[in-house]
Amino acid sequence: MSSFLSGAGVDVLPVLLLMVGMWLTSLWRRDASIMDIAWGPGFVLIGVTHALVSGLHARGSMVLALVTLWGLRLAWHIGARHQGREDARYRRWRERHGSRWALRSLFTVFLFQGVLMWLLARPLVAALRNPQGYPGWPDLAGLVIAVAGLLLETIADAQMKAHRASGQGGLCVTGAWRYSRHPNYFGEAVFWWGIFLLAWAAGGAWTVFAPVLMTVLLRYVSGVPLLEAGLRDRPGWSEYARRTPAFIPWRPRP
Repeated sequence: MSSFLSGAGVDVLPVLLLMVGMWLTSLWRRDASIMDIAWGPGFVLIGVTHALVSGLHARGSMVLALVTLWGLRLAWHIGARHQGREDARYRRWRERHGSRWALRSLFTVFLFQGVLMWLLARPLVAALRNPQGYPGWPDLAGLVIAVAGLLLETIADAQMKAHRASGQGGLCVTGAWRYSRHPNYFGEAVFWWGIFLLAWAAGGAWTVFAPVLMTVLLRYVSGVPLLEAGLRDRPGWSEYARRTPAFIPWRPRP
């Protein structure tokens, strides 16, 4: 933890500049949902900043590669889905707050998510800044779990994209979506538990709060509840929700 404390402020300025830059861009484009596209690359920025300051070792290189793959894939996926249209959540907030939205969005969208990003990236930072005890079983376990989470997230997103492109309409209830209503969110949580194990191997067991917070946010705050709020009126939703676990994949109920 001492290694972390000695460089705790290294990534504050880059994150702040990123958030202010995204906010100014959102004002110009009238589109606050570009924050969603910047979310993944923000973690990459934090990792690269610490790599430039502290140098890279074997574990650090592996962690940075994993987070870069995760962050850029997520940005590409959200960007392809975005297509220049502001997300409905942000449109509702823009309409609700009117002329106050410009300044309000700086704090409630961009700076707030910047703080979250900084907190959730602590396992990444711990793994980057301390090369001790490499290799070991936590490193191998962390690598396997992180790759499994990234693969699940990627496959689930690809299945959903294929379903939408097929023109069938309705709910996607096949593939990974047969076993979980949100397999992509579950894969993302699994990925960050894998990164935490790599941080643990580097003496960063104290960063366990980050994957716990990520899991809680995805399952109970900004992930599952927000998305399902817009799905409850769709045909077949109540039956699908009754049969299919919300988060952790499991056999559908009869």
